[in-house]
Amino acid sequence: MNFLYTFLFTLAVPFILLRLYWRGFKAPDYRRRWAERFGFYQGTAQTSVLWIHAVSVGEVEAVAPVVHHFLEQTSPTKILLTTTTPTGSARVTALFAGRVEHVYLPYDLPGVVSRFFKHFQPKIAIIVETEIWPNLYAGCGKNNIPLVIINGRLSESSVAGYRKIRSLVKKTLSNVSVIASQTEQDSARFLEIGAATDQIRTTGNIKFDLAVSEIVLLEGELLKEVVFANRFVFLAASTHSGEEEILLKIYVRIKKRYPNLLLVLVPRHPERFNAVAQLSQKYNLKTLKRSDGQLCDQSTDVYVADTMGELRMIYAGADIAFIGGSLVPHGGQNALESAVVGTPILLGPYTMNFREITAGLLAVDGAIQCSDEADVEDQLCRLIDDAEKRHEMVKQAKHFVTKNQGALALITTLVAGLLSSKGEC
Repeated sequence: MNFLYTFLFTLAVPFILLRLYWRGFKAPDYRRRWAERFGFYQGTAQTSVLWIHAVSVGEVEAVAPVVHHFLEQTSPTKILLTTTTPTGSARVTALFAGRVEHVYLPYDLPGVVSRFFKHFQPKIAIIVETEIWPNLYAGCGKNNIPLVIINGRLSESSVAGYRKIRSLVKKTLSNVSVIASQTEQDSARFLEIGAATDQIRTTGNIKFDLAVSEIVLLEGELLKEVVFANRFVFLAASTHSGEEEILLKIYVRIKKRYPNLLLVLVPRHPERFNAVAQLSQKYNLKTLKRSDGQLCDQSTDVYVADTMGELRMIYAGADIAFIGGSLVPHGGQNALESAVVGTPILLGPYTMNFREITAGLLAVDGAIQCSDEADVEDQLCRLIDDAEKRHEMVKQAKHFVTKNQGALALITTLVAGLLSSKGEC
């Protein structure tokens, strides 16, 4: 089975590269650093690194507290943080500014994986959420590298897919030391696809352990006061294609009722920044982009935040936040940043990517889920008119986050234990 998997992956490589090249028309970074994806790296070989893999922006944000924990030890650990996407790579740079080594994850081919391990020689491997790569995991086993899956989660659809190749998945997971899953349901699903009972720990969701500094909150206040001209800010965060047009239509319909309302759009993918700004202008709305460096005034309708790494600050400068990816069948983005910062949350109907978080927020009235465009408009207007309701939502959302914290301590203790067993700390 592993031979067949490797053979098929090899055949797929030209198509994978073609897809990267195609995506490079909109996001040029997809055409860069291909050598890293094949295990060729610049600089001298590294030794005894703590290797963490986080696919993209969301996973990098989630694992950031773990990275900071090990960077702040008395004897700081050398950390290698791999990603798959350019946006993930950019977030690593923004968060850690050279304090960690960063390359793209190598393709899951035996020779490529061997070059990766020869260059970096990890003392432990930490995979964020669910990235099951047979040759990569086998390389960890062959090189006696403890492998930990943290914040592990599995959807029903993922389980259905893995079940079809259960023998390969079971063999792959045999190289894992510990699977630290988010929920008991996730633990059960890992068992279903071939994990052993003694591999599983249910540690909770590390995304609840994110912290927002006072500096970020102050920057948000300053953003609202200076850049947003103290307008009432409706933020649409991490939006996907199709959502901005819906939200712009809503804004056009209610702007006369709420002349002080400013719509702030933050597209999820950088390659769409300009297109979203142009879409706004098609509705004859006065539109500014953050990269223009201009300040809003009372005539500004839409502000497009076309920069990376500032979303948390923008949440802090907003009065109401809509969480993107939930008005179209993408599955939604994470609402916890908005909850921690203290911005009332609106969601669309598609929230399967963060099912447990959404259910928890809704259960305590820490968020409002809308069924469609008309419902978003109705709930937005109600929240604009009801400051007390907004205050209560923020209070309940923050309490929900606090109650579910603790995964960070469990995971860092688990990792430290594995390092200690190897005589590393």
